[in-house]
Amino acid sequence: MSLLRFVRPMGIYETLYAFLDVFGTYMGEPGTHPWSQGFPRTVQLPGGPKLPSTVDVSSDHLMYPKAWGMPALRQAIAGYYNHAYGSRLAPENVMVFAGGRPAIVASLLFLDPDITVRVASTEYTPYYDILERLGRAYTLVHSGVENGFAPSVEDYLASEGRSLIVASNPCNPTGVTRAGDELERLVEAACSGRCGLLIDEAYELFHQPPVSALQYVENIDESDVLVVGAATKGLQAPGIRIGWIIASREHVETLSNFSSFGMGGVSHPSQCYALELFGEQRIALARTAVPAFYQGQRDRYGEAFERLGLELFSGRGGFYHWCRLPDGLTAAQLNERLFPMGAAVLEGTDCDMGRRGDESPLRSFFRFSFGPLGPESFEEDVLLLERALGGG
Repeated sequence: MSLLRFVRPMGIYETLYAFLDVFGTYMGEPGTHPWSQGFPRTVQLPGGPKLPSTVDVSSDHLMYPKAWGMPALRQAIAGYYNHAYGSRLAPENVMVFAGGRPAIVASLLFLDPDITVRVASTEYTPYYDILERLGRAYTLVHSGVENGFAPSVEDYLASEGRSLIVASNPCNPTGVTRAGDELERLVEAACSGRCGLLIDEAYELFHQPPVSALQYVENIDESDVLVVGAATKGLQAPGIRIGWIIASREHVETLSNFSSFGMGGVSHPSQCYALELFGEQRIALARTAVPAFYQGQRDRYGEAFERLGLELFSGRGGFYHWCRLPDGLTAAQLNERLFPMGAAVLEGTDCDMGRRGDESPLRSFFRFSFGPLGPESFEEDVLLLERALGGG
């Protein structure tokens, strides 16, 4: 009898393991095409800031970190949102985690048991695994072709009893982005007590202009809004594993109490590196260069894909294209053709929060990531995909 209860990996990892079995090397190694990968370029972008190559670590930084995060980093994160979005955050509204996902897991771990999570039926793959493993009650909000993969605010609010809306914005995998009046109405609902809102803004900088729900939060301490951010995407540093949550002082206190026994804080050297990323001049350059570079990539891949006969349902955020295959071809079949060529995509069924497998309406959809791709790979990428669509 096994000591631990077996758990399957997140769906994309199963694709990566299958790719390894066929191609013989890991995705991301030389000669592979990481279209399935959700990470950004980790080199300087045109017009963007240089990435720090060193970070000073003193003897103090080798001591245990504080449960809620390094004070200077909390101050820098709060200051960033205050400057960029007119927020009125204090450092006590910020909690540092080892990436965005741990922040989401911790928030849902301590969610009141009588609260039902409302989540779109097409969403970020780990949400399903997190909700299931934590045993959280949740209901799905339809997100499909019929509504352009953009459920309305009213759709999210159409539930009885207490609820928490969980959503990525811009959405992973679709890139659909809530902004302006629509985002403001969603925030107002969470500030008026109608629901809670946990909004995952990992792709904040991949929309032009960048967008955050915090622009519409008047007093975070009197709201049930939790905003998750991370250095993994727009700040181009996924490897340092630094994320954060913005919330009321009361919620941050609960999460920091958890950290005192469940996490023990976050790596001091990583937090020192993140602090460098929040330099005022550097962050100003990033807010301009990141959206501009990725909008250019989004546009040219989108035009090429439409010429190949793919139907696009992509929004204007993130660094993905959300594509439907022609002639009943499934994403699983496409990957069978791509693996021997050293490429792979994320299959739409992995983004189906209903996990319906072959019965999923997303079986002919796939997510193509141009996040890690340099401009020089464009022509080869398009040729490979054209070959795969033609049968290999």
